[in-house]
Amino acid sequence: MRNLSPVTYIVSIMMVLLSIFMAIPAVLFLGDASANTTAFTYPAIGVLAAAVIGILLTRNRSHRLQPRYMFVLTVSSWLIISILCALPLYYSNLDLSMTDAIFESFSGITTTGSTVLSGLDAMSPDILLWRSIIQWIGGIGIIGMFVAVLPFLGIGGMRLFATESSEWTEKALPRMKSLSRGLLFVYCGLTLACILIYWASGMSLFNAVNHAFTTISTGGYSTSDQSMGQFDSNLILFESSIFMALGSMPFFLFVRELHGQHWVLFRDQQVRAFLGLLVVAALVMTVYRLWMHEEHPVDLFVSALFNVTSIVTTTGYASEDYLQWGSFTSVAFFFLTFIGGCSGSTSGGMKIFRFQLSFMVLREQFRRLLHPRAVLTRNFNGRAVSDEIIASMIAYVFVFLMCMAVMTLCLSLMNVDLTTALTASITALTNVGPGLGPVIGPAGNFASLPDAAKWILSAGMILGRLELLSVIILFSPAFWRT
Repeated sequence: MRNLSPVTYIVSIMMVLLSIFMAIPAVLFLGDASANTTAFTYPAIGVLAAAVIGILLTRNRSHRLQPRYMFVLTVSSWLIISILCALPLYYSNLDLSMTDAIFESFSGITTTGSTVLSGLDAMSPDILLWRSIIQWIGGIGIIGMFVAVLPFLGIGGMRLFATESSEWTEKALPRMKSLSRGLLFVYCGLTLACILIYWASGMSLFNAVNHAFTTISTGGYSTSDQSMGQFDSNLILFESSIFMALGSMPFFLFVRELHGQHWVLFRDQQVRAFLGLLVVAALVMTVYRLWMHEEHPVDLFVSALFNVTSIVTTTGYASEDYLQWGSFTSVAFFFLTFIGGCSGSTSGGMKIFRFQLSFMVLREQFRRLLHPRAVLTRNFNGRAVSDEIIASMIAYVFVFLMCMAVMTLCLSLMNVDLTTALTASITALTNVGPGLGPVIGPAGNFASLPDAAKWILSAGMILGRLELLSVIILFSPAFWRT
């Protein structure tokens, strides 16, 4: 691990792009009396200067990445970018502590959506835009990481979705560049479509841009403490449900659709299971609320579909406090928190495919009990599922549960109640955003938690976003041996 120049060079390039994004709110709101111009300008200049120095120091060295360096690049880039994104928040007129600024930034970049801020309706527009921008940056970063890094490293069974463009070889480089351009085109295209539809449905252009950024990235930051409930529109809630679902589908399948492989998206087993789950869960909650003598079935279905989609896709929007719907729905939302969207999307969670593989293994074990000598095969989307993939999936689930237990215990040591400690840990690791209970539920936020708890949850957000194993392996002594 003596030569980290490829990592330094690539992170420096990312920092150049980040400095450009930092300058956008300063330029757009230059004449606004409430703007935080210097809070964006000075960090942008500092980040750009540091990036230029990093590029100059490594420009003449080999930039070829080996697998071991890719772990370091993945973790270091997310940590560095998350910390740098906190600078405008810290130096703004919000008077945030460094802990709160870091928490808000980590939540934004990882598209978790948890927040320590309140009074969003009266907040400076440049800060609101910056929160949306960092979630949008995080969303495209997640897709790029999935395509270029995680399948190659075999993290948590994601090798199942590897393509030729996931290989870091000279032969695959042109294909990777082509796929990257296609992914960026799809991501920007969906964002633009979402902006236009929100705008046409009654949002102001500012709200449409902000909410499109955080919808497609499945991040969930809003411009109001009421989240999407501020618009009081079934049409907007339904549109948001559709775009959250689109943001949670495999983006490389969108690219294949654009290249003429029609209906490949809806032939995917992940996508069909994901869409089926959203519809069934929304219908069950609608029927339950009708049984509880609530009226207006259309309103109930739209509300249920929106909030279910928000939780399953790990977006974290809310149209109302769904914990008031009854104990059944509260428990249902707790379990939906674990699931997540499809692999290769902007959503977090454990991902649909891991649940599908788990059912596949369970079914296989039942068959072996009945037919001990039977030769059984595993297939997913027409591809064989190896024992290596099953082993990596089991390792991921085990590590997830261990991290959840350790984080919950640590939070409980700070006198955080069980509901808050448990659901905060889960929502951090799954990148959902809101938890359960009066403190961090859809009607609350994370501001009242102790500073130490916010640092633990910030670490949990990064762990969850990077699929756990790619971070934990850096703490292995064997990793750092030559």
